[in-house]
Amino acid sequence: MAGLQSSSSEMDLDRPNIEEYLTADSIQDSPKKLHLRDLLDISPTLKEAAGAIVDDSFTRCFKSNPPEPWNWNIYLFPLWCLGVVVRYGILFPVRVAILAGGWVVFFAAFFPVHFLLSGHNNWRRKIERKLVEMMCGIFVASWTGVVKYHGPRPSMRPHQVFVANHTSMIDFIILEQMTAFAVIMQKHPGWVGFIQKTILESVGCIWFNRPESKDREVVARKLREHVNGVDNNPLLIFPEGTCVNNHYTVMFKKGAFELGCAVCPIAIKYNKIFVDAFWNSKKQSFTMHLVCLMTSWAVVCDVWYLEPQYLRPGETPIEFAERVRDMISVRAGLKKVPWDGYLKYFRPSPKLTERKQQIFAESVLQRLEEI
Repeated sequence: MAGLQSSSSEMDLDRPNIEEYLTADSIQDSPKKLHLRDLLDISPTLKEAAGAIVDDSFTRCFKSNPPEPWNWNIYLFPLWCLGVVVRYGILFPVRVAILAGGWVVFFAAFFPVHFLLSGHNNWRRKIERKLVEMMCGIFVASWTGVVKYHGPRPSMRPHQVFVANHTSMIDFIILEQMTAFAVIMQKHPGWVGFIQKTILESVGCIWFNRPESKDREVVARKLREHVNGVDNNPLLIFPEGTCVNNHYTVMFKKGAFELGCAVCPIAIKYNKIFVDAFWNSKKQSFTMHLVCLMTSWAVVCDVWYLEPQYLRPGETPIEFAERVRDMISVRAGLKKVPWDGYLKYFRPSPKLTERKQQIFAESVLQRLEEI
C-alpha cells in the first residue's frame, strides 16, 4: 500500500496544474458537485482539435497527390506498357544525351570566359548570363518542357524585385531560361552545391542556411545592395521559403516587401497531365526528381508576369506581402492558407503551445464556475 501511495503521489506531481496558466484573481474555489455532462461540454476545444485532424491544410500543402491509375483494363494496359518502353527506353536516353552534351558545351565556354575575361567585367557578365540562360534552356528541353509565358519579359532595372510562388527548384530553371535572374536560394550539398558556388554566383545569386541566424542579417544587407545596383541582374525571391505542391500558397516572408522598391509578382502553374512537378525534398533527392521529370512525357507549365506593385501609404510590409500573394494565388488558381512554410522544418514556438494551454484552462474554469 505504501508503494502504491508513493507512485500515486509521483503521478500527481507529473500532472499539469491548471493554476499555472491562470492569474491569481481568476482562480476560485471549485464547486462541490461536478457532473460528467458539464466536463464533456467543452465543445469548442474538441471541435478545434477534430478540425485540425480532419482538415489538415498544413500537411496537404506539402503532400504529393499520386496520379489516378488509368491502365486498369485489358486494352489500356498494353498501351501503358508501350508508353513505359518509349519513355524509359527511348526518350530518357535521348534526354540524358542532350543534357550531357549541353553540359560539355557549357563548361567548354564558361570556364575560359570566366578566367580569361576577368579584366573585362562587362563582357564577362554578358557572356556568362547568356550561357546560364542557354544551359537552363537545355534543362527545360531535357524534360520536353512546354512552357507558355504571359506578359512582358523582365528587364534589367534598379529598384525592383521579382517574387514568385515556389513548387520546385525547376521554378528557377524555367524562369532563368528567359531572363538571367539573381536568386535567393538555400545552400544545397552535392552537385547542386557545386553549381551554386561555381556557376550561379556569376549572375549574382545569394545563398543562405536556414539554421544560421547570422545569415539573415548578411542576406538582408546583400538584398539592399543588389536592388540598388544599376548593372545587377534582376533579383528573384521565392518568399514562401519552401516548396509547396502547387495547390496552395503559404505565408510570404516580408523581407522582399520592405526593400522600398517595386515588387513584380510572377505566378507559376503546372499542369499535372503528364507529371507532378512538386519536389518533396524530404522524400526525394533533386537528382531523382530530375529523373522523374525526364522519364515523363513532358512538363507543362504557365508563367504569368504580373503588374509591378508598390507599398501603399499606411500599408505595412506584411499587408503588402498578403496583397501580392492574393494576386499570385488568383492568377495561378491556388488556395491561400494561413501557415508559415518554415513550420515544415521547425517545431512551433513554445509560446504558441502555452497560449493554447492557457485558453483551454480558462475555458475549463469558466465552465466550472457556471455549475
